[in-house]
Amino acid sequence: MDFAFSRRGLLQGAAAVGGALAANAAHAGPVADARAARHPGWVFGRMTGAEALCEALRAEGVGCVYGIPGAQENELWDTFKEKGIPYLLVTHEFSAACMADGYARSTGRPGVLCVVPGPGVTNSLTGLGEALLDSSPLVAIVGDVANGEKAKPFQVHSLNQVELLKPVCKCVYQVQTVAQIAAAVRQAFVTAAEGEPGPVAVVVPYNLFIEAHDYRTPPPAAPAPPFDEAAFARALPLLADKKHRVGIYAGVGCMAYGAELAAVAELLQAPIATSVSGRGAVGDGHPLAVGWGFGPHASEVAEKVFAGDKKHPLKSGVDTVLAIGVKFSEVSTGYYGNPQPKHVVHVDANHCNLGRVLKTDVCVHADAGAFLGRLLACGDQLRRPEDRWLLNRIRDLKADAARSLCNIPAAKCGVDPLATVAALRKVLPEDALLFTDVSVTEHLAAEHFRVCHPRTYFNPVDNQAMGWSVPAALGAQRVHHGKAVATLTGDGCLLMSALEITTAAREHLPVKFVILDDQSYHYMQMLQKPAYLRTTATILTRLDYRALAQAFGVAYVEIASHAELEAKLRGAVCHDGPVLVRVVTDYGKREVRWVDAVRARYTKELTAAQKARFLARIGSRAIQLEKKSD
Repeated sequence: MDFAFSRRGLLQGAAAVGGALAANAAHAGPVADARAARHPGWVFGRMTGAEALCEALRAEGVGCVYGIPGAQENELWDTFKEKGIPYLLVTHEFSAACMADGYARSTGRPGVLCVVPGPGVTNSLTGLGEALLDSSPLVAIVGDVANGEKAKPFQVHSLNQVELLKPVCKCVYQVQTVAQIAAAVRQAFVTAAEGEPGPVAVVVPYNLFIEAHDYRTPPPAAPAPPFDEAAFARALPLLADKKHRVGIYAGVGCMAYGAELAAVAELLQAPIATSVSGRGAVGDGHPLAVGWGFGPHASEVAEKVFAGDKKHPLKSGVDTVLAIGVKFSEVSTGYYGNPQPKHVVHVDANHCNLGRVLKTDVCVHADAGAFLGRLLACGDQLRRPEDRWLLNRIRDLKADAARSLCNIPAAKCGVDPLATVAALRKVLPEDALLFTDVSVTEHLAAEHFRVCHPRTYFNPVDNQAMGWSVPAALGAQRVHHGKAVATLTGDGCLLMSALEITTAAREHLPVKFVILDDQSYHYMQMLQKPAYLRTTATILTRLDYRALAQAFGVAYVEIASHAELEAKLRGAVCHDGPVLVRVVTDYGKREVRWVDAVRARYTKELTAAQKARFLARIGSRAIQLEKKSD
């Protein structure tokens, strides 16, 4: 029989033969399979670097890898498909990092992104930075240019990936040989989750994905959580002293220990306030939960409870704050506006976070769960009688706050943003996931959106990365099948990541994208107008959201008044698919405690000369007939 040969046919035949040889090498028969079976949890056997990386992800139980394939990682992405590793194609690498972040915050397990070198890395840096500052565990699989003897100079994407990643990661593992791949990936998961969680990168030259190696990689040893016994011994009598009223300030480090946190609060009869990231560690329905923060910037309930009742000297406020798993970062403290208590006990898994903002009596380097467990073991020393006055005061203040949400005046030209927050709480199930974004309304939601369960309320807190909520919500929806997921996003933030809504349409991810549209960066306007009597670079274009939704392939709802707010939001939530919801928003004179408190504190810190310059400029502009804003 004669055969017709061509260059393409020869190449295809060589590829087929090479594939068969690689398959035979990777699967050495029943003996190798039996050896692997005797090593559960190991990456075991002869396989390519790409296969070993996939086996490491499988061993970690990864629910999804977020990213975009590229020339340097096509071998790896093809192996994802071959090995059944779940993945999601995104539109931008910023979104890949945010999606992995949304996965991590909503599941409590490290989220995974996979990006190519060069622009793939640089595009992802903002999302990785958000995860780093917000203590969210991520593992970034990063391709690199080829290494080894055959590697040529001036390869495409030849940026220094490792040095780019270091400032936004807890650790960067640079793989040099194919033998290191499985161990580096497995260790990255341990490092991302231990101590204070954060992102970790594994950088792999792309030529190593096709090299083969005999792997014998055991699971990495997880380090014991930190616990400073001596510091605990100093903190215990301070907390047990019945002359002092204790209040708890809990951060995201407590998120996995809500039951223990509530039990300790009940022992101490201590009100529980949280950071923004810590919202939901104990549900707002708990009798001792008072909301976010304890200063003038945050929940009014928390501020009043921690301050006590000045009219009744015997009903004093909190004088000892037990801060657990929290950093006192700028946004959560309103420009460091929390009042200084008489005593502070600060507990954190990262010793670098301890005692950095407030004057602290005892710094305890300890994991939040271990510390709470030890406190519960000392219950006889800590137990206090039920404080009925405190419980009644918290109940009454929370009831007043709830009533205020039922009487929000109609806005003149749209919807008051606080009304949108209140309506979302009414129409969303208690276990729904809400992702907020960087807008004025993030502070309204942090105070007024009632959070019932852990890992259901999310905010880009410490890096304040605009546009975070849209991809983060998609990352969570991808693995929370059947659970309601929504965003609360300003129109300015939407511009940063709007095209990711096409991912929702393509994959039928039923996120409800609630957009507060006022055609401006209203946050900046609130900060600029009092100081400059005008705004600069804050006016946005007027978008046709209906056409945008149609182009994206998602359903559309438009809300222009309070009268239709709840019904239309409820209809959007009930829709079986992604929905773009435009809420015509009128901030009017809506007061925001966070903005007012930060402005007051900033003004107080100005020198006399700085205040004089501000006043002179304001005076001259006040008499101008024309005030230009753009």
